Parts: sequence; structure tokens; C-alpha cells
Amino acid sequence: MDKTALGFKTQLHTDIVTAQTKVTDALKSQGFGVLTEIDVKNTLKQKLNVDFRPYKILGACNPNLAHQALELEPEVGLLLPCNVTLSEIEPGVTEVAIIDPLVMLGVVQNPQMQPIADQARQRLEKVIDALQEE
Repeated sequence: MDKTALGFKTQLHTDIVTAQTKVTDALKSQGFGVLTEIDVKNTLKQKLNVDFRPYKILGACNPNLAHQALELEPEVGLLLPCNVTLSEIEPGVTEVAIIDPLVMLGVVQNPQMQPIADQARQRLEKVIDALQEE
């Protein structure tokens, strides 16, 4: 797992379609579901008529953690869901990146949010770890 300024990333030696299935399954194993999916390649083609590599943004949510966070800070909804990106950086190689909830929630000035963000981070790190084991 590589850490970045915003989160964690890894590479899968597969196409983006197969990678998305693996990511979705790994998220599910940690209690996350995918609420949204943005196909950036298709959107840029339709809106700007430009070509872009296969790139998707998945909005992942763990309902229990989201509920706890929203109970403490209703405005935290502006930071939800947790984004996961899939980018086919070359044929047969897909980079998967996941936002670090600690970075995302760092703007919230409520110390009670820390344990929720910690738990989300631990779960998302397990997602990345599971992907690397394949």
C-alpha cells in the first residue's frame, strides 16, 4: 500500500472492469456499499468531446459509520461518501486509490469524530490490503 497526501493507493494487474468488481467486493467485506459511480471517461467524452483513460469514481459508504458521524456533525454529509478512484494507467494495470477519512475529517473540529474516522480508516486500509493479497 502506498500512502499519498490524500489517501492510500495500490495497483492491480487487471483491467478496470475486473478491478471494479474486486474493489466492490473488498469494500463490501468491510461493511461499505457503493452509492455512486461516475464514469469520468464517458462524462468527459459526452460533455467536452475529449478522450481520457478509463477512470471511475466510486462513492463508498459504511452506513453505520456514516450514521454515527451524521449524528455528531450533520454537516459532515458534505464530506460523504468516501471516494474510491479506479484509473487504468496502462492496458491491464489499474490504480486504485481510496481517500483517508482522517484527512477528510481533519476539517471537522469535533474530537468525538476521531474514533469514527479511525474505524473508517482501519476498514479502508483492510480493503487496500485485501486487494494487494490477490
